[in-house]
Amino acid sequence: MAPLPIYTISIGDPAGVGPEVTVKACRDTVLHALGRWVIVGEAWQVQELASQYDLQIDQIIHSIDELDESSGIAVLDAGLIKKEDVTTGQVSAACGHASINYVRIAAELCIADKCKAMVTGPISKEAVAASGIDDFCGHTEYITELCGLNTCRMMLWNETVCVIHVTTHCSLFDAVTRIDQQRILETIQIGNQAMLDLGFENPHLCICGLNPHAGENGMFGSEEIDLIIPAVKQAQSEGINVTGPYPADTLFMQAVRGKCDMVVAMYHDQGHVPMKLYDFEHTVNVTLGLPIVRCSVDHGTAFDIAGQGIADPVDMQTAMKLAVNLTT
Repeated sequence: MAPLPIYTISIGDPAGVGPEVTVKACRDTVLHALGRWVIVGEAWQVQELASQYDLQIDQIIHSIDELDESSGIAVLDAGLIKKEDVTTGQVSAACGHASINYVRIAAELCIADKCKAMVTGPISKEAVAASGIDDFCGHTEYITELCGLNTCRMMLWNETVCVIHVTTHCSLFDAVTRIDQQRILETIQIGNQAMLDLGFENPHLCICGLNPHAGENGMFGSEEIDLIIPAVKQAQSEGINVTGPYPADTLFMQAVRGKCDMVVAMYHDQGHVPMKLYDFEHTVNVTLGLPIVRCSVDHGTAFDIAGQGIADPVDMQTAMKLAVNLTT
């Protein structure tokens, strides 16, 4: 029998809930049957949590080449931060440095084709910036740069509906200035391909307007007329089943009721707020347009509850299972 595929998890900020939800999620026996899981983090921390939450760690490694075929759960010990340098629930440059390097290590394993996909735990942008990376915007953009690309898209997914964003981690002002016909068209194309990859036949995409009431025929802005509609028409001419623009305040309700398979949102909060409101625990973040598969929890470091043992691992479990689905 061939060995199970290898997946890697970057554990997130050591002071947040990432390590806890990772260890808890790895107890899921369904995941054990799907692949071998390599946790990138600190062995001392994972072992402590594994003992606390009754998870068997099969192997501690320092290189992926050391991984045994029989190891279901392994820790790739990054050795980046000592226990005494982690204050649970607090932002620190040391944790920011460690967490972003966990991401780098995991991404490089996938880029080198050593792992099938990566799943990322939550990191603190403030902590990463404090570590010296001043222009850090988030996982999505950072991993895209590691892949040598400058174009990617963020998708939020759950069992009912998913959304892809034209713009992501930038101010609302910058989002409006970045939206143009080509960027909208590329987002539609990337989203359509993602849905095909997920097994949808002729997926139906619905696109949000930028302005209230989708501009009300130009009364509340011209972006729908000048940018969005031309992009939709171009995508339709390419055979993509996309319609709109629709008012965002009603589109998500209709999407949940089956109007479409994917919503195209213009900016971060236009897509994130309704998705998290609808199903926070089971909504997963996926980076599209990369040569590797990256899924992530869609929650933050939750410093306020870190170390209390109450963090829910279900979003991490969902992200891990989606990573498998996208690579099989």
